[in-house]
Amino acid sequence: MFTAVTPELAPPVEYAVAVERFLASAGLSAASQRVYRIALTTWAWMLVDRASPVGPARRGAPAPVVPLGLLDSVSAPARLEAGFAAREAAVGARTANRELAILRSALSWWRAREWVACDPTAAIRRRAATAPGVEPLTDEQARAVLRLPVPLREQALWHAVYDSGGGIERILALDVHDLDPNRRRTHPRLPGEPLHWRAATGGLLAILAAGRPSGPLFLTDRRAPADTPARDRCAVTGRGRLSYRRAAELFTAATQSLDPAGRGWTLRQLRRELS
Repeated sequence: MFTAVTPELAPPVEYAVAVERFLASAGLSAASQRVYRIALTTWAWMLVDRASPVGPARRGAPAPVVPLGLLDSVSAPARLEAGFAAREAAVGARTANRELAILRSALSWWRAREWVACDPTAAIRRRAATAPGVEPLTDEQARAVLRLPVPLREQALWHAVYDSGGGIERILALDVHDLDPNRRRTHPRLPGEPLHWRAATGGLLAILAAGRPSGPLFLTDRRAPADTPARDRCAVTGRGRLSYRRAAELFTAATQSLDPAGRGWTLRQLRRELS
């Protein structure tokens, strides 16, 4: 006798649906479900090689539409490993490790039901948790970083981070019209204290913004996806706002030759406390 497979038992096509089925079966409290859902949504953004929203927006951000089968793709391990490294740089080893454990729990549950064939996180190693805070680069190390032959965007960003001592997310959130080039600072109308920089940095920022009256100051290399919010897309070039994840990846890759350990430094290490 033929037994029909009910829709609720059929393997899900979308990653987000698989997440909800996992959470429904996990016996978690409502608070824990929220934490798990946020973490798993963050991994979804990594799967499609896009930056996850940050700050308060991250909690209510829906997952991008991702086929569950993408976890079995050839590109998934590299994308997730790069995303994990960026998350560690952004939020620290403790949080990144917790998010990795959550994804692995979900993967184990999905694989037991044969919804996913492999574990794309197998090569990712948990990071050693360090004491709070990040050891900043020495002045000599920072000068070596700022002398690296990198594209204009990276030069301008790194100089702005080093000169201003401002939060990296805040700097990446700047728009062209937020700059006050004559006073070499951000406009006082912005929340928080204005960010200041030296003349050389101001010159780099001015060149970077040339020909663009508005839109994000730091742009991606590619055109933004169609669903990118207007405030995060340049009307002149069609490119999107540079994400923290991508900025961190570029910095770490560029500084591998300077780091005695060969791993590369983190962008947060370039930021210094100003007296």
